[in-house]
Amino acid sequence: MTAAAIPSELEEQQQLIAWAQDAQQQHPELRLLFAIPNGEHRHWTVAKRLKRQGVRPGVPDLMLPAPRSGFHGLFLELKRRDGGVISDRQAGWHTGLLEQGYMVAVCRGAIDARNALLKYLELPA
Repeated sequence: MTAAAIPSELEEQQQLIAWAQDAQQQHPELRLLFAIPNGEHRHWTVAKRLKRQGVRPGVPDLMLPAPRSGFHGLFLELKRRDGGVISDRQAGWHTGLLEQGYMVAVCRGAIDARNALLKYLELPA
């Protein structure tokens, strides 16, 4: 598979959200899954305005606010299936969220993220 054939992180996230919408009947908690649009490249004026509104670099891509096994919810950091690294800011957020009682999963592609969601939802509520 060439680099061009590997879906982008955006495409992977769109696939995951489409699956989550279809799976809500079986897993009603998935209706609460939402994206945190922090990572997109924006015009500097938009980025400056969003920063003043509370957008923070490094925050994970998705959040499922459904408690399981002592965790308050699940944050997902989505990366491409091949490539993509966790930045220092992202690692800092992951550590902080874990310290506050959230589960954090770094996922390589939509299938990995789907599996992380399903595994999390299987934990006792």
